[in-house]
Amino acid sequence: MNKRAVTIIIGCLLVLFGVPMYFQDETSVVDPDAEQVIIITPHNEQIRFEFGRAFEAWHAKAFGNEVQVVWSVPGGTSEIRRMLQSQYKHALESGHDVGGEADLVFGGGSYEHTVLSKPIEVERDGAMHTTTITTPFHLSESFLEEVYPQEEIGDTPLYDPEGYWYGVALSGFGIVYNNHVLDALGVGAPMNWEALCNPKLYGHIALVNPAQSGSVTTAFEAILKNLGWTRGWQVLRRAAGNARYFSASSLKPPADVSQGDAAMGVCIDFYGRYQSQAIKRMGGGDRIGYIDPPGTTMIDPDPISLMRGAPNRTYAERFIEFCLTEEAQALWQFEAKEEQELGPHSWELRRLPVRSSLYELHMDKLIDQVNPYEDAVKAPYPDRNMRAFIAPLFSGMAMDFHELLSEAWHDIFTHPAYPSSSTIVTADDVDDPELKSMLVAFDAMPLVQTPDGLVQLDSPSERAIVKKGWLRDGYRTDHYWHEEERGLRAFQNNVAQFFSSQYELVLEKNKQ
Repeated sequence: MNKRAVTIIIGCLLVLFGVPMYFQDETSVVDPDAEQVIIITPHNEQIRFEFGRAFEAWHAKAFGNEVQVVWSVPGGTSEIRRMLQSQYKHALESGHDVGGEADLVFGGGSYEHTVLSKPIEVERDGAMHTTTITTPFHLSESFLEEVYPQEEIGDTPLYDPEGYWYGVALSGFGIVYNNHVLDALGVGAPMNWEALCNPKLYGHIALVNPAQSGSVTTAFEAILKNLGWTRGWQVLRRAAGNARYFSASSLKPPADVSQGDAAMGVCIDFYGRYQSQAIKRMGGGDRIGYIDPPGTTMIDPDPISLMRGAPNRTYAERFIEFCLTEEAQALWQFEAKEEQELGPHSWELRRLPVRSSLYELHMDKLIDQVNPYEDAVKAPYPDRNMRAFIAPLFSGMAMDFHELLSEAWHDIFTHPAYPSSSTIVTADDVDDPELKSMLVAFDAMPLVQTPDGLVQLDSPSERAIVKKGWLRDGYRTDHYWHEEERGLRAFQNNVAQFFSSQYELVLEKNKQ
């Protein structure tokens, strides 16, 4: 290996493993002599400010000594997970102790925190070595019963029964929209996920790459679990056909919708509500709205996890306990007032508390008059394997050939026989043979090769087989892809080629 290659590799490692230091929160001044708790988070500045301030005050009052919260903000939840996986795997491979750089991971969905609790294995010196990124911390049964009214919300656990993570807030997922832009387009406010499919919104939808956003992946998962695999992908494909772009940041759609650069966007609930509130306070009235599609959204806990090798474990455990107190839970939903006993001082966070007592005792003080424990329902199409397919299928279906997808979608809804409808239209809804064949080609889903033959992906059992064989490299010795490639990437490439050929077929049919 030449000197230049070695230099590049060393440089990459320094960037990778120095991420927490380089992305330390610029708004905080670190006192090297102070007791600290170091927290890795995707949370925004407002949440960091309110929770940092409140914990420091709570700790001084409860324990008689000061502790400083130090924030590390390396990116979104998915980026944090990949960064930590690389760090801990490298420590195992090199024989070093794992962790030691931070104490907690605060924020992100339950899926990402569950992944952080899964074992990482490497072979070194002829033996297998294993670790997990997070480690259990057990709260008392009485405290758990006080905080959580039940073990699940809908069909999602509120905390890990082994103590690897605890939900500290609840998140819904829906649509943020601009009423002024919708009025100009002749479109009503959205009432359901199908609203994203309206042809009048062509070029006016803001979406995020699910491979780079755990929250958007969960939003797409909510669509699939509530509408079903087939209907869900029909909605996502038309929404992608209407899309202006696919952002790497889940913050961009709410911002662009508020500025009038997009009519609608998919986002996590508190981004949408916060943007709506901000515009109203600046004199914009009800220009910006947000909706959790009734009965078809998903409530997911936003957890906190203790990291293995935490250098300040005592303070980390206290921070977890603090996050579940009534004092901390009030930060999520109370109005901001200086020096109030309960609630934020400077920023209204617009998150849903996980502690049930906030809804029972303080409902009148909550900004959003929503009780998720009353509204949450079990999804009619539950399948934990759906999530693994969202990023590769959406990339192949919508992002790898977005221009081709948009052209095919445009040819379909401008066809003379296309119904004048704001809702979703499929091949079953039309009689014209040409349009019907175009819609059949447009909505087709790929078949996937397995040792037992080609399979669809429209049943849980088939998805489980393909996930294990392709997405988890179970078929790596079956020569379905190049030996230097990974099954996940090969799967995405294969489905991308399938979808592009289907869109080409739509365009060809329209020319006949």
